[in-house]
Amino acid sequence: MSHYFSKSYEESREKFLALLDTVKQYYPSARTMTHTIGDGTIDVIIGEPPGSREAMLLMTIGEHGIEGYAGAAVTHQFVEEQLKHVRHESTGVCFIHAVNPWGMKHFRRVNEHNVDLNRNYVIDRESLPRNVNKEYEVMRHMFVPDGVIDDYHEAREHIYSFLGSGIKLDGFDAMTAAKGMGQYQFPKGVYYGGEADEPSAIFIKEVQYDLLDRYDRIVHMDWHTALGPTNEVTMVVSERDGRDAETLKQTYGLKNAKTFDPSDVLGDSTNHFYYVRDTQFPDKQLVSALFEFGTFGTSTKASIREFLTIILENRLYFEGTKDPTARNEIQKEFMAMFYPDDAQWRESVLREGATTIEHVLKAESLWRES
Repeated sequence: MSHYFSKSYEESREKFLALLDTVKQYYPSARTMTHTIGDGTIDVIIGEPPGSREAMLLMTIGEHGIEGYAGAAVTHQFVEEQLKHVRHESTGVCFIHAVNPWGMKHFRRVNEHNVDLNRNYVIDRESLPRNVNKEYEVMRHMFVPDGVIDDYHEAREHIYSFLGSGIKLDGFDAMTAAKGMGQYQFPKGVYYGGEADEPSAIFIKEVQYDLLDRYDRIVHMDWHTALGPTNEVTMVVSERDGRDAETLKQTYGLKNAKTFDPSDVLGDSTNHFYYVRDTQFPDKQLVSALFEFGTFGTSTKASIREFLTIILENRLYFEGTKDPTARNEIQKEFMAMFYPDDAQWRESVLREGATTIEHVLKAESLWRES
């Protein structure tokens, strides 16, 4: 199991590129492509079918930087253990490593501009008010860094107090909505979607357009961590897909699935994929979904822990700390949320990832028994 999980971006990238030889066993003309982003690269392995281009399986990892390590492990295992089951004669494969290479390299969710890339795919940016997220603006005292962390425990209690008062005044749903929508007003704040399209998003948009142009059907699996029940996978799909959560569960044999309203979650990459399909390629078939490996769980207590973890990590990055305990504890908690060094969790990632892929590919008729 351990060889699937990496300790650095460089190690993960090396393992990913080495998968080309295995992919070539099924796609002899498979090739790699490298796209430079800042001081890192987005790397692509693509295998085209020798016959008709009926379908494409697209897997993307690392849109949220640190979350890419789990996605890379699942991709690695898939190529070694499950690629043989894909209908190679008519189905292509495209694996994309480290959509956010800087974030993966530095173990952060955001990129070097503090942009949450999954809030950067804004469909109509010109008409988007900077203060579109009113709830966030009201609660900005919680979400925007406000000084050096002098004492770790005092900082935690301070944020707990704000979270508690925020829940009393505005309700927990309002806080969750403020988080989910993303914000475009405070560049140092958490959940920042950016003021323009980031290079990574521009690249992925080009991939979306190219694949829709060349293939009749696309199945896109975008791997993430943190959201959902602990040690379980959750499928997350835009309402543009047209199916509700129960239908998704039944279709793909999944325990956990949820949908989101694009007006409540701005700038999501999978929703943008559907937008391109709907406006440019209405005759094409598309399934584009996030697959989240849960860590903290789904209780209110777990949600508050998530808020606290993200807020403190962001404040540490921008403002620093005078407390040597703070840096270690904040980074430890951040890792626990997005890339736990826990054998049980990592085993569940591989197990749940493999099962989910098999179920999805079978439902989409891309899987065959060898």
